[in-house]
Amino acid sequence: MHDVLASVGGESRQLKIKISNNEAHYSFADFSDPSIRRASLFTDPKSKMRYFFGVFPIQYLHHDDRINPRTIGGSLKGLIEEFYAGRPQLHVALAWWAPNASDEGPLKVFDGQHKAAAQILLGVTELPIRVFVQPDLKILLQANTNAGDTLKQVAFDMAVKRHLGNALYRERLIEYRHAKSLSEDDESFSERDLVSHFKGSRRETQKYVLDALRNSISIDPDNRMMDYVEMAGKGIERPISYSAIEKTFFSTFLYLKPLDVPLNHLDDQGKNPRFLERHQLVQLMNLFAEEFLIGYWEAESAISRIEYRVQQNQPISEKHLAAHRLTREEIMHAVLEYVALVIKNFYAYTGEHLDPERLMQVQHPDALWSRLRIFLKNVRGLPCWIDRNLSGTVFGSKQSKDYWMSIFKTGVAAGGTKVLTEPIAIQKMIAA
Repeated sequence: MHDVLASVGGESRQLKIKISNNEAHYSFADFSDPSIRRASLFTDPKSKMRYFFGVFPIQYLHHDDRINPRTIGGSLKGLIEEFYAGRPQLHVALAWWAPNASDEGPLKVFDGQHKAAAQILLGVTELPIRVFVQPDLKILLQANTNAGDTLKQVAFDMAVKRHLGNALYRERLIEYRHAKSLSEDDESFSERDLVSHFKGSRRETQKYVLDALRNSISIDPDNRMMDYVEMAGKGIERPISYSAIEKTFFSTFLYLKPLDVPLNHLDDQGKNPRFLERHQLVQLMNLFAEEFLIGYWEAESAISRIEYRVQQNQPISEKHLAAHRLTREEIMHAVLEYVALVIKNFYAYTGEHLDPERLMQVQHPDALWSRLRIFLKNVRGLPCWIDRNLSGTVFGSKQSKDYWMSIFKTGVAAGGTKVLTEPIAIQKMIAA
């Protein structure tokens, strides 16, 4: 929505509103329209929030990517066709307004962005909006999150839910510090303390803690693998869906329970468990991307139903085929299970203790990272990923992680098809 608005001069004006006698008075004076508009001000009987309806030039509209971080998806084309056919907008967009020190503020649109974008792209220059006046943003954030999650009024993609959960986690931190009379940057309490404090919503707060953890990894600017991840569902140009990342990397390597140590535990030594977990999982994802995707996945050659096309003898490069197969969710999950075994075996060999549930919360030495790179490189070198004869059998349909774990252990598929020349032996696979 931000990109669409920016392309047509949106997000360039602030609005000044005066409340008088249950009316909202405003004008577009800095847009060559000094006439005063008056709109009846209503109060929601349950939330007690005040709001009014108006029609606003797009220059005054700003996208709220905090309450609604959703990208504009594939439904935009259908909406453009709908409006082009002359059919009306059935539901107005939602926005909120709050004044700054100069009694002005942006209209922050947080709902209805698809309909707004479709009309803007058709040349519409003003849109109807329901405007909440100086609302409690925590309540709006929670209401919008629930609409796309627990209530499923609008199906939010998992990545969006994590982003919203992260925002709610930040709100919980503010509330906790205020309740405990702590400074705004105090981190002397633990995730468990935070969850326990919100007694009536412990489950939700725990979810927000973990949402923030997942979100921090997926938006890390150093995470090169996210260039190959489709954040909204599953596309063609990118081989991996965000949900697959959650079911593989996150489920295998993240400790998905609140920690009992302070948020700033061992910060001064660079060994904070959550910091190490985030940093090292990004490092592992980068290894995966470097060995399986970068230079192998060809976005310009991306097509649907790759295995079917292989069976039809259509031209597909070996490196692209291998990248496609190695990023199938069930195969990726099985490979990562073996990565976890490489990590555990390293510590068993050195005699150091390693909590199997917290694989990434200890700082791994360079020697282990070298082994992991060699292992992934050798996995990529297995002939099965470019064997076109396996397209109609082993790769013909989606299998389970356990199906591929069995292949890795025995070299043979459940139906008897020989897939590997020999079972995967970790010691051989970490040998350069």
